[in-house]
Amino acid sequence: MTNASPLGAAVLRALDARGWSIAAAESLTGGRVIATLVDVPGASAHVRGGIVAYATDVKASQLGVDADLLAARGAVDAEVAVQMAQGVRRALRADVGISTTGVAGPGAQEGKPVGTVHIAVVTPEETAVSSLELTGTRDQIRTGTVQSVLELTLAVVGGIRHP
Repeated sequence: MTNASPLGAAVLRALDARGWSIAAAESLTGGRVIATLVDVPGASAHVRGGIVAYATDVKASQLGVDADLLAARGAVDAEVAVQMAQGVRRALRADVGISTTGVAGPGAQEGKPVGTVHIAVVTPEETAVSSLELTGTRDQIRTGTVQSVLELTLAVVGGIRHP
């Protein structure tokens, strides 16, 4: 019996169609994105790994996010999400890098309210970033972030665009 996510499975099928691998850089989701993907049987054919960069300094030291950008804007920022995705793609030698950064709560962070989330997907062909304002409990925000980054990944890798 598997707890595999249909969305995770769809992402892996889209990666398979392209012959691409994937890696994730996660902050507020704390490894949930990678866990969702590896719950799918056969994930090892495409999942390179993940880096949980929960602390701001880890985003710079392990993912190569620009320290000046972090100092100026903080970790909860769309450009930080893009640099995280680029960094994990480079560090783990993946075709696709995805990232999550944001505020799940219980309180605001760096002046950003709970529910502020930025996600990014970087492929050899495209960079996509999305800024979200999620509501709910800490767990609901984290779950919604996983769902959103996998949906964005499927849209980019699978070429599925919604108006």
